[in-house]
Amino acid sequence: MSGRVGDLSPQQQEALARFRENLQNLLPMLPNADDYFLLRWLLARNFDLQKSEDMLRRHMEFRKQQDLDNIVTWQPPEVIQLYDSGGLCGYDYEGSPVYFCIIGSLDPKGLLLSASKQDLIRKRIKVCELLLHECELQTQKLGRKIEMSLMVFDMEGLSLKHLWKPAVEVYQQFFGILEANYPETLKNLIIIRAPKLFPVAFNLVKSFMSEETRRKIVILGDNWKQELTKFISPDQLPVEFGGTMTDPDGNPKCLTKINYGGEVPKSYYLCNQVRLQYEHTVSVGRGSSLQVENEILFPGCVLRWQFASDGGDVGFGVFLKTKMGERQKAREMTEVLPSQRYNAHLVPEDGSLTCLQAGVYVLRFDNTYSRMHAKKLSYTVEVLLPDKASEETLQSLKAMRPSPTQ
Repeated sequence: MSGRVGDLSPQQQEALARFRENLQNLLPMLPNADDYFLLRWLLARNFDLQKSEDMLRRHMEFRKQQDLDNIVTWQPPEVIQLYDSGGLCGYDYEGSPVYFCIIGSLDPKGLLLSASKQDLIRKRIKVCELLLHECELQTQKLGRKIEMSLMVFDMEGLSLKHLWKPAVEVYQQFFGILEANYPETLKNLIIIRAPKLFPVAFNLVKSFMSEETRRKIVILGDNWKQELTKFISPDQLPVEFGGTMTDPDGNPKCLTKINYGGEVPKSYYLCNQVRLQYEHTVSVGRGSSLQVENEILFPGCVLRWQFASDGGDVGFGVFLKTKMGERQKAREMTEVLPSQRYNAHLVPEDGSLTCLQAGVYVLRFDNTYSRMHAKKLSYTVEVLLPDKASEETLQSLKAMRPSPTQ
């Protein structure tokens, strides 16, 4: 039995009745107290009554904290309204609302320098509430219960800038909120135009998704436009995504429904940097350098770093060792990222690179040019691994491409 209304086993029916009884003091405060709503929480915790009740009670605290009863009318700061991408556009064949998330044209650093992390997350919570509201409208319109939404993530243009740690943390926190507060509301999460970097990006957020949510992820290949019409009727799909829908003026991207983001003008910036916490703090002596080694076991991993100096600028470069087991000078190694001096005492630096081959990569902080002053250095270095399952999916989709002669 699916555990949904009209498809409950006797044990599930009994659990639902007991769940409702246990929640007598909470029922008047719930946004909805029908069986559909209560079963969402039972399904999320495999009909474990105590775990389901704990989850729902935590959600009600979350509703108070976030003022969810009024969030639909809340207006985020102007910069978020103009440059935070995405939009509700169309319905799938069953009438479920479809939300498009446009990732590639998003300027994560610009947004986080222009608005608070809390407002960016709150805007995403508002989207969840809007989708629930749209489901209710569809239920009334169609005369049958619409409980779930479909999300399409357009990953074209995904690049290393999107792996900036503060930006990734926004999505990690959002997916955590989604799992804890909006169970059983996602029908499918469809990925289109995923580049080679996608498995690395997905690996950063997948631990914040339940196994059930991961099973709902569908990655489409080169024929994604044709495949998308298996989920969404062409007349409900913008021309940009393989359908026939346009704006009233004929625009194929349906800009009146979907925000495509873009680079945030610096005039919106509230600060020059996002405050970071660093894992290591060391002193790089005058006339010396610090080498931080990271072993990369296979190609496709991403090296990500953040650092700040105190006492003046510092040199930085990335190298690949040519001999294992011994310290090498910079000139003895293969240069991957040319060394140059950074004013990290004024503005913290961050960056990343995709490792094209396995080996030991050396992040070298250079203070050899300073004969008088040591530098205090704070830094964090991470190796981001690709998600193997999604990487294999992309490879298999690539292998299915017809050859040019076909």
